[in-house]
Amino acid sequence: LLREFEQRRRQRSVAVTTDDSQVRKQLRALGEPITLFGEGPGDRRDRLRKKLAELDAQDGGELALPEEALVVEEQEVQKELFYTEGSANLMRARTAIASFSLPRAKARIERAKRRRADPEVDEVADLDAAAAATASFANETSQLGDGRPLSSVRFSTPDDGAMILSASWGGVARLWRRDGCEKIVTIRAHENRCTGADFHPSATLAQVEETAASGSSVSTTVSFGTACADGVAHLWSPGGKHLRTLKGHADRLGRMAFHPCGDYVATASFDKTWRLWSVETGEELLCQEGHSRPVYDLSFHPDGGLCATVGLEAHGRVWDLRSGKCVTTLVGHVKQCLSVDFSPNGFHIVTGSDDHTARIWDLRRRGCLYTVPAHSSLISSVRYEPKDGGFFATSSYDGTAQLYSSRDFSRINTLRGHEARVMCADVAPGGNELATVSYDRTLKLW
Repeated sequence: LLREFEQRRRQRSVAVTTDDSQVRKQLRALGEPITLFGEGPGDRRDRLRKKLAELDAQDGGELALPEEALVVEEQEVQKELFYTEGSANLMRARTAIASFSLPRAKARIERAKRRRADPEVDEVADLDAAAAATASFANETSQLGDGRPLSSVRFSTPDDGAMILSASWGGVARLWRRDGCEKIVTIRAHENRCTGADFHPSATLAQVEETAASGSSVSTTVSFGTACADGVAHLWSPGGKHLRTLKGHADRLGRMAFHPCGDYVATASFDKTWRLWSVETGEELLCQEGHSRPVYDLSFHPDGGLCATVGLEAHGRVWDLRSGKCVTTLVGHVKQCLSVDFSPNGFHIVTGSDDHTARIWDLRRRGCLYTVPAHSSLISSVRYEPKDGGFFATSSYDGTAQLYSSRDFSRINTLRGHEARVMCADVAPGGNELATVSYDRTLKLW
C-alpha cells in the first residue's frame, strides 16, 4: 500500500506536456505504443505519466532517458502587444483626433463638475424630467418612405434635427423636413439595398435650401453618407450630388457613422472589419480587425476619442482612435449584437442584441451596469438622446419602439403603430421627437 501511495505521488510530480503530438513522440521513444484501442488524448497523457513515474522509481529518482524522450513542459506563448505599421495619413489622422478629442473631454468633465457643485442644479431631477416628458409621445406623422422596406433613419445634429435622412432596401435615400415631414431631396443612392446612412455633423437644412434655391448641384460640401449591401459607401452633397465612393470592404456593409469632427467616416462590414475613411479624399485610413464575426454597427464617443463596435459574435469592443488599442470588451450578450450608442455623459454605452435585451455598460467599471429585458424580439437599434442623455430609445422586430430612463432604466413609454418590425429609430436633439422606420415602408414621427 505504501508503494502504491509512493507511485501515485511520483505520478503527480511528473510534468507532462499537453501537446498530444509530443505525448505520442515521447511514448514512441520509450518503446510504448503511441495509442491503444479506445484511448483518448487524456488517457494517453496519463499512461505517459505512469510510465515516466515507473522509470523514475527504477532509477532511484533520476531519470536516465534518451534525449528525445525527456519531458519538457510546454511553455505558454507570451502574448505580446504588437503594432501594424500604418500610413503617414493615419498618423496625421490619429494626431488630429487627439487634438480634437482632448479639449472636448476636458470641457465635458469641467462642465459636469460645475453642475455637480452648483446647489441650484439637481441632476437627478433634470434627468427624470427629460425622461418623463417622453411619456406623452404619440404618433404625429406617418409617411410612405419608399416602395421597399426602410432600413435606416437619422436626424441632423446642428440645427436641432431640422432634417431627417431615411434609406431603404430599394437603394433610395431621402431627405425630409422635420416640420411637416415634407420630402426635400430624393436620390437613387445604390443599386442594391441600403444598410446604413448618417448625416455629416455640420449638415444643416439651410445648406439644402440654399442649394435648391440656386439650382446648382456643384456643391462639394459633404452632407450625408449611405452604405450598401454591395460593400460600397457613398458620400453626398446637400443637393444629392455624388461626391466620393468608399470602396475597399470585401463583403456587405452594416451601419456607418461620421466622426464628431466631420473629417472622418467609419463603416462596419461583414468582412469582420471596420474601416475609417477620410471624408475629404475618400482614402481608407484604417482597416481595423479584432472581431471574429461580421461587424454590424459602430458609434463614436461624443468627445471623438473612442469608437465602439458590435458584431454577430455577441461581443462589443471599444477602440481608442488615438492609439489604435482596444481598451475594453463588452461581453455579456448571449446572441448577436446589432446596435450600439454612447451616452452624452461620456461613460455609458448602450447595446442592443438578438437576445431581446439592451445592456448598459459603464466604461469606468469596464463592465455591464444593467440589463434591460426590453422586447419580445431582437432589438434593431438603440439611441440616446444626443444632448443631455436623459433617456434612450430602443426599436425592435416586435413592431414597437420603447423609451427608457437613463437614470434608473425604467420603461417610460411604448410606441405602437407600425404594422411590421421596426428597423431603426433615432432621437432628435433635445429629445422632443423620435423617428422610426419600419419594414412596412413607413417613416413615423412621434
